[in-house]
Amino acid sequence: MSSMELFNRLMGDTMQLRGRIENLTRQSITGLKAERLGDLGAGVSRSVSLRAELGRRELSGQAMEQALGRTAVMQGSLDRLTEIAREFRTKAATRITAGDPGSLMTVQGDARAALVEVAHLLNTRHGGEYLFGGSDLTRPPIPDPEGLPTGPMAQQIAAEVAALPSQGLAATVAATRGIAQSNLAGVTPFSDRLAADAALPPGEQEARRAVPAADGQLIGYGIIAGRNADAVSQGETTGSWARDLMRNLMSLAALTPEQMSDRQTFDAFMGTLRDGLSSAELALGEEAGALGTVEARMEATQRRHDDLSTALSKQLADIEEVDVADVLVRLQATRNALEASYRAIGSLRELTLANFLR
Repeated sequence: MSSMELFNRLMGDTMQLRGRIENLTRQSITGLKAERLGDLGAGVSRSVSLRAELGRRELSGQAMEQALGRTAVMQGSLDRLTEIAREFRTKAATRITAGDPGSLMTVQGDARAALVEVAHLLNTRHGGEYLFGGSDLTRPPIPDPEGLPTGPMAQQIAAEVAALPSQGLAATVAATRGIAQSNLAGVTPFSDRLAADAALPPGEQEARRAVPAADGQLIGYGIIAGRNADAVSQGETTGSWARDLMRNLMSLAALTPEQMSDRQTFDAFMGTLRDGLSSAELALGEEAGALGTVEARMEATQRRHDDLSTALSKQLADIEEVDVADVLVRLQATRNALEASYRAIGSLRELTLANFLR
C-alpha cells in the first residue's frame, strides 16, 4: 500500500471516529439512542406500541387519582350527614319531652339550621364540580340551600304536621312521606335536572359517575342527591336517605308546643321521626361503606396501572435509551482512538514530506 493510500485510509477512519464521537456525545447528553424515532430501525414499531400503551395507562392512572380525590371529599360529606341524622335521632329520643315546650323550641331551631347544612353538604363541590349532581356538574343539586327550611317542601310538610291532631298519625306520616318523595316542581327542593331524572323508572335513570378501570370496564362511584347509590333504605323511609333526612328535620321543625298536649299522639309521631332518622343514619353508613369498597377497588386498580406503567417504561427505555455510563466509557475510548489516528496521520505526513525532499 502506497503512502498516499495509507494516508487516505487513515483520513477515512478519522472521519468515522469523529462521527462516532458526535453521536456518543449526543447520547451522553440526551440519554437517547437516536434523535429521531425513525432512526431506531427495527425498534420503531415496538417503541410506538409501547408509547401508546404507556400513555393510555398514565391517563387511566390520572383519572383514577382524580376520582379518588372526589370520593375522599364525598366521604367527608357522608360522615357529616350521618352525624346530623344521629344527632337528631338522639335529640328526638331524649331532648324533647311532652312536658317541656322549651325543649321542642330548641330542637326546632337546631333542625332548621341542620336543614341548611344538609343542603350545603349535598351541594359539595370539588375542583369546580358538584359531586352529588350526577352529570350536571355545574349546577347545584339543591338550588336554594338557604331557603330549604322555608321552601315548598318544608311548607307542605308543616301543613301536614299541623293537621296531625285532626287527621291522625297514619295519615300524617303517609302524607309527609309522599311530599318528600315528590319530584314535582314546586314541591321538590332538588334541581329540575335531578327531579326529572328521579321521576324516571330505575332502569332509565342516569347511571352513576364512573372511572375507566380497563378496556370496557368502569368503576361507578358517583352518588346523586335524592336517590341512593348502593344503600338500601329500610324501615320508615322514602327510599332515599337524603329525602328521609330532610323530611324528618322538616317535621321536627314544624311541631308546635300545643301538639304536646296529646301525649299519646305526640309520642307516637316522635317515634316515627326517630325511626326515619335511624333509617337515614343506617343508609348513610351503608352508603359510606360501599363507597369505601369502591375506593379500595380504585386504589388497587391504580396500583396495577402504576406497576404496568413502570414495566412499560423499562421496556421503552431498553429500546430508546442508552446506558450513559457505558456511553461515556465508549466516548473516551473513541476519543483516544481519534487522537491516535491524528498522531498516525501526522507521522505519515512527516514521512511523506521527507520522502519527497529526499
